[in-house]
Amino acid sequence: MAQEDTTPRARHGGREARRRERTQKAAGLGRPYILRNIPTYDILSEENLERIEQAADRILAETGIAFRDDPVVLDMWRNAGATVEGELVKFEPGMLREILRSAPAEFTQHARNPENSVRIGGRNVVFAPAYGSPFVMDLDRGRRFGTLQDFQNFVKLAQSSPWLHHSGGTICEPTDIPVNKRHLDMVYAHLRYSDRCFMGSVTAEERSDDSIEMARIVFGRDFVDENCVILGNVNVNSPLVWDGTMTKSLRAYARANQAAVVVPFILGGAMGPVTNAGAIAQSLAETMAGCALTQLERKGAPVVFGNFLSSTQLKTGSPSFGTPEPAIGSMVVGQLCRRLNLPMRCSGNFTTSKLPDAQAMTEGMMSMMAAIHCGTNFILHSAGWLDGALSMSYEKFMLDADLCGALHTYLDGIRIDDNQLAVDSFSEVGPGNHFFGSSHTLANYETAYWDSETADNSPFEQWELAGGDDAATRANRLWKQKLREYEAPALDQGTDEALQDFVAKKKASMADAWY
Repeated sequence: MAQEDTTPRARHGGREARRRERTQKAAGLGRPYILRNIPTYDILSEENLERIEQAADRILAETGIAFRDDPVVLDMWRNAGATVEGELVKFEPGMLREILRSAPAEFTQHARNPENSVRIGGRNVVFAPAYGSPFVMDLDRGRRFGTLQDFQNFVKLAQSSPWLHHSGGTICEPTDIPVNKRHLDMVYAHLRYSDRCFMGSVTAEERSDDSIEMARIVFGRDFVDENCVILGNVNVNSPLVWDGTMTKSLRAYARANQAAVVVPFILGGAMGPVTNAGAIAQSLAETMAGCALTQLERKGAPVVFGNFLSSTQLKTGSPSFGTPEPAIGSMVVGQLCRRLNLPMRCSGNFTTSKLPDAQAMTEGMMSMMAAIHCGTNFILHSAGWLDGALSMSYEKFMLDADLCGALHTYLDGIRIDDNQLAVDSFSEVGPGNHFFGSSHTLANYETAYWDSETADNSPFEQWELAGGDDAATRANRLWKQKLREYEAPALDQGTDEALQDFVAKKKASMADAWY
């Protein structure tokens, strides 16, 4: 059951404790994010990259982008030299790239525990949970609307995972809280139950401002004005529309020197062309416009270049996720983003499967490996995504987090030194003998291999005698265990009281709104 478990923490010893210690040593736990030690996979030539950029320039100059319900933005573009025709804004080739020169290529998002601060951009990789699902799922209760308790549970699970680096944002919608007030409870949950970096609300300008103000209570107003402590994930209304809700929130974050994560949402055949190259050109045009707007609001504000390519089942019109075309498209977006010298958000553990099954993991792996190889820095939706983003799954969260653990090792690459080459061990062991008891094995076995928490690698007979459980069942046990063992990170009592007072006053200032 997806409820907070108040059972006291169990003491673990023996084999399990030793396994956990080995896992931690092998993973290098304590690092707040990954430093990529493998190259990106660049698939397009210079000539073809230039053709995509030229296509994006034509879209921007000839068709333009509509900016709706935010007259301030139209004035900003007009003053910057764009052509403004009503709500339609057109840009000369090169204009947006020039504006984007002031955006930092890399920045730190500070956590309230400084040891958990993350570096976004460059060779850094940050994993964050899935975002935005109205439903939650688990094997015990099935699919249901998310609640605040579910939200808090997922914050705790993210905090407990050694493989996630970020608390995320709207991990699931707490539908038992009024729409106009739930952002306060979500931001408070991130700040109270996690000491990692987090994301704030973007569903209205005042909710963005509230999120930033709560961050100021924790970090201090002056520190927030000079440093990034919160992200806001803003979406384009593809094709080629930025609505006022998003631009006002984008500007609120930039105005406060906080990072907007700028993301188009292109379903091929619906909100963009069915052809990959056309969708990529559209994505580049839409994202550059949003990123550049942050620089008009506050020059030098951090911003993340986002990407969300997906496909549509053209027979039914239904979205599909985890398919190969968007995955390979991400490789190209990565190349284009690096040419702009901006931090990148891309892909995630996408799937359209309704269960934490083989389809879910196959599609998720397709998307995650694309994110890894395209060079992305911030991977939202790293854990929990199910049902085409409509559901946040407890079991898939644990399976995905485990995959993120494997990707830590994958991204570490291969280190070459005398110990790793192990030449002396061959002299000790000799031809035809085993390495189990060799001095090299004994010196390295604790850190040699990553150790999964959800996989079963025992012999068939042993697995069968233990109940023959599948991965989802093992994950079900694991998330319950993690919630039993969870301990909230320390938070200064005065700070906590100030946060609660802010939330209470804001809620009291307005009537409940459920839409």
